[in-house]
Amino acid sequence: MRNYISIYLIICTFLILSSCGHKQYQYLFEQKISTTDTVAKRSDAVTGSYRIKPQDILQIKNLQNIKYIVDESPNPGQNNGGGGASNTPGQTFQVEDDGTVALPVIGHIKVAGLTRPEAAKQIEDLYRKNLLKDPIIEVKIVNLKVTLLGEVKSQGNYPLTKDRTTLVEMIGQAGGLTEKANEANVKIIRGDQLNPDVTEINLRDLQSINDPRAILQNGDVIYIAQNKRAIRNEKLQNLSIISQPVLLLLNTALIILTLSHR
Repeated sequence: MRNYISIYLIICTFLILSSCGHKQYQYLFEQKISTTDTVAKRSDAVTGSYRIKPQDILQIKNLQNIKYIVDESPNPGQNNGGGGASNTPGQTFQVEDDGTVALPVIGHIKVAGLTRPEAAKQIEDLYRKNLLKDPIIEVKIVNLKVTLLGEVKSQGNYPLTKDRTTLVEMIGQAGGLTEKANEANVKIIRGDQLNPDVTEINLRDLQSINDPRAILQNGDVIYIAQNKRAIRNEKLQNLSIISQPVLLLLNTALIILTLSHR
């Protein structure tokens, strides 16, 4: 009978240990992935501005005159469906597979391979030549985004609304780090699933603010791990939650065994 009790205790212990741990997604980002941390290898990627690609969505607005490029409204202050023309953000235009974008009056323009300022200047020159007087064209690429996971106050997808957005700026947009965050272990994962490129940033080091590797790119996944204290507390909490019913079952079994031998 003692052998049965011993086996039972071993099984219970195994179940407790196998059930403990922190959140499942944390294991995903804590795997040992081959990282390339040399600045030289990344310099071209992080210092160059984003270049427009097919399927990108461009938001284009003439800051001088809202009559063209943006949705027209009979009166600037009058709402027209979703809002007045005075505060409309500008129409969006998708870049075609051939790298061109179709714009009112001037037609198809090749923009793939251009940076945002280069595309704005080209569109501005064409409108000045063909239609508008002294246009000021603003171009935004509205489909660019990064994903924040882990110990930030608001996880999710965030748009890259300006050039050379930094890691610190994006964490600020997400409300900052939680008290469980490990500031010394912030990962930026980019590239495809077969060949992920992982950069580890230590935010406790003030030099990380100027680290060129912390300039975000479209599609980046940012993961902030838990600190050791948070992991330890979570394991203890899981152990306490799981052990309570196990101990109850064990006590019940021992009582039954004791009564059956009287």
